[in-house]
Amino acid sequence: MVRRILAVPAGLIAGVICITIVEKIGHEWYPPPSAAGSGDMGAMKEYVASAPFMALFFVIIGYIFAAVVSGFTASKVANNGKHTSAAVCGVIFLFMTVYMMFSLPTPIWFWILGILVWGLVFAGSKLALKMKKTI
Repeated sequence: MVRRILAVPAGLIAGVICITIVEKIGHEWYPPPSAAGSGDMGAMKEYVASAPFMALFFVIIGYIFAAVVSGFTASKVANNGKHTSAAVCGVIFLFMTVYMMFSLPTPIWFWILGILVWGLVFAGSKLALKMKKTI
């Protein structure tokens, strides 16, 4: 029971770490203006509206890694042979992504990929469940 309760926070933490690492790499190559990093939402909106494709795509890459790692971690921690914990992580990340996309002027391709990518939690979960059977 405790494992299933801790599975979702563990998956979320693993996913946030992935997003943070990939976005930091993206910010090294495509640095946002200093005002955007200080919590100035106006500066961040301005940056996103004019950011090059790869600057935004790094966010999607972070989401891809986060979805797989989050689903894997949640399913491993839950250790119940089900995708439930991974699905909960995916839904939470999806809501956070949609909120962010409403807050910032993201292009339509970002909306499409930003929504679809969270289905990859099931790929991570499936991998975790498959590893459980082979070990």
